[in-house]
Amino acid sequence: MSETKPVIRPVIRHVVFDIGKVLIHYDPHIPYSRLIPDDAERNAFFETVCTHEWNLEQDRGRSWEEAEALLIAEHPDKEPLIRAFRQHWHEMVSHAYDESVDIMLDLIQQGRDVTMLTNFASDTFRQAQGMFPFLKVPRGVTVSGDIGLIKPDHAIYETHVERFDLDPSACLFIDDSQKNVDGAIGAGWHSVLFTDAAQLREDLRGFDIC
Repeated sequence: MSETKPVIRPVIRHVVFDIGKVLIHYDPHIPYSRLIPDDAERNAFFETVCTHEWNLEQDRGRSWEEAEALLIAEHPDKEPLIRAFRQHWHEMVSHAYDESVDIMLDLIQQGRDVTMLTNFASDTFRQAQGMFPFLKVPRGVTVSGDIGLIKPDHAIYETHVERFDLDPSACLFIDDSQKNVDGAIGAGWHSVLFTDAAQLREDLRGFDIC
């Protein structure tokens, strides 16, 4: 009869949280459902004008002024709707995910090393910190817009490790995007895909983090 080998779990010393759709909600449709009530028209606007790819460049560090000017030159008839993206951004982050926030704060209370790594424009991140003070509680944060790198670029994980003196093999990263999870694993981290707080608690227990 063969013996069952014990499961050897990695020792996690650093827990790193993504922010959008992990700790706070984000949905650009919230204000635009008022500005463009027709679903098909609104979806077309996000597919052809204020696209995900366009917004991601602000996460990479492009200024809103440059971003708006670029789109207005291409779509002059849509200028008010283009400017509305930044003007109404605060509505897009409508609420915190309280259960996820509780998990993060509990880990900090336990004395665990908690930092954050996020794709976020510099100015909107500071605005988010004002709206959600718990974003100031972890030891620190790497904001993509501050350093000109975005997940899942390998360099952003390396930068976070260097800034906060982390051991990649002892890091556990929590993100809602599979691409970003895969990027962290490619950088030598452990990582889990966030779906909801209940699953996150289960994933943490799998790493002997309660």
